[in-house]
Amino acid sequence: MNQDPISRTTIPVRVDRSHLITIGRRLYSQSLELIRELVNNSYDADATEVRITIGEDGIEVADNGSGMDLEGLQQYFNIGSQEKLYRDVSPKFHRQRIGQFGIGKFAGLSAADRFEVWTKRGDFSARVVFDRKDWEEGGDEWALPLETFPVHPGRPDGTRVVLSQVTKKLDPFKVERKVIESVPIKAPSFAVYVNDSRVRAVRVPGRKLPFLEGTEFGLVHGEIILASLPRPEVEEVGIEIKVKGVTVRRDLFGMERWGRAAERIMGEIHADFLPVTSDRSGFITDSPQYAAFLEAVERIKSEIRVQIDHLRDKKENRKVSRALREAMERVEQALLKNLDLCPRGMIPMGEAGEGFGDAALTKAPSGKKAGEEGGEKGRGKDKKTRKKRTERPHVRKLTPSAVVRKVKMGQVGVTCCIDHYSPEGPECFSESSVIYLNRDHPLYKRESTDRQRHMMHVGRLITQELAMMKGADSARDAFERQSLLLRDAFAAEEGGTTGKKKKKSGKPEGKKGE
Repeated sequence: MNQDPISRTTIPVRVDRSHLITIGRRLYSQSLELIRELVNNSYDADATEVRITIGEDGIEVADNGSGMDLEGLQQYFNIGSQEKLYRDVSPKFHRQRIGQFGIGKFAGLSAADRFEVWTKRGDFSARVVFDRKDWEEGGDEWALPLETFPVHPGRPDGTRVVLSQVTKKLDPFKVERKVIESVPIKAPSFAVYVNDSRVRAVRVPGRKLPFLEGTEFGLVHGEIILASLPRPEVEEVGIEIKVKGVTVRRDLFGMERWGRAAERIMGEIHADFLPVTSDRSGFITDSPQYAAFLEAVERIKSEIRVQIDHLRDKKENRKVSRALREAMERVEQALLKNLDLCPRGMIPMGEAGEGFGDAALTKAPSGKKAGEEGGEKGRGKDKKTRKKRTERPHVRKLTPSAVVRKVKMGQVGVTCCIDHYSPEGPECFSESSVIYLNRDHPLYKRESTDRQRHMMHVGRLITQELAMMKGADSARDAFERQSLLLRDAFAAEEGGTTGKKKKKSGKPEGKKGE
């Protein structure tokens, strides 16, 4: 039941300051996060150099950025300030500022109970001290002690954060690794040093795949690296997802199901429009920005899959090429023994010719081209015949992994191509004088595991298509032709893989007369 109020007043909302410390420690539970936050604050302040010093008793992070005046210090300790959201570009280098939530200064509480902020800007120089014990015992006071100092002539602007009463020691090597992955270390005019050693981005050898994808919210760009060696020790496996140059998460987006190939996938994806969680450890996944990002990633994954298959094929193509060469050498020998089984037009015959065996290219009388019987007679052939003769056969588009070889008799022959046509595709097929073998077919994959079976399988498919090219009144005729070619290609000799007989002499080759 609605009633009119008797009076109106307010209730103050209070926050126990110990809760702020608890929040800071929980948000930045890993002590390395404080390095990320402090260095990124320096980046936002247009620093060109940040020096991290890790000692036994404390940690210091100093920069040569713009520093802070009194108003800047007050803003720095404004809990939950969103100033960087409204002023998201730095004034000097026009950098996209990284900080968003204004609570990063509490990251220091994950490793120390006390920190001091020294800063100078122009003619203002001061120090603010934050001591956890004093803060918790300070009653209702919310003020932090501020000390100002005279400005030394020639001293540059900048900020220095000193952490003491350290509760967790930091490993300089781990700090360096954290800087590499979570700081815009590749940005121009920006350098970070850990104990006087400059931190540099690690270069991983391998194939680099740059990409650029557009979404309605912004660009998705970066570079994927297919490492030369699996599980490189210098990098964690996975793709870094970066927002404003900072790694938020590593992910393989389901590519871990690709088997050992996934161990080689790394690199970075930049998507500055992605909304991140307050601790910058993840993304707001139910946002439309994240959905658009995943759509772009799927397109990138398709290209990665193509490149991985190409690299795998490049390694296996030596084996495929060898099997095709050996099979076609045997088929060639079988065709020379059975010229009547050659497809029409493959081996033109003539009384006088050049070539080898009974295969030859017809020789024309002196001064005339083959096919011309003289004067008007040769030129009187209808245009359709000549057009048909020069017509090029239809050739399917091949992938970069295709292996192609040709059986040549004189100036004509048949071409064989082994390429990808999907596991559901035909085992083999032919178009004009080109035979296509499907290396994705399950039977081909099974037979390719053994060298001899691989070569014989390729030979079986080639002879099958040759028998069909010849033309047949029935399937039985085609099978018989294939059987004859297979017999002469593989069963007639006990020699090596090229169809040549072994030497029967027990003496080593080249030792005649011994």
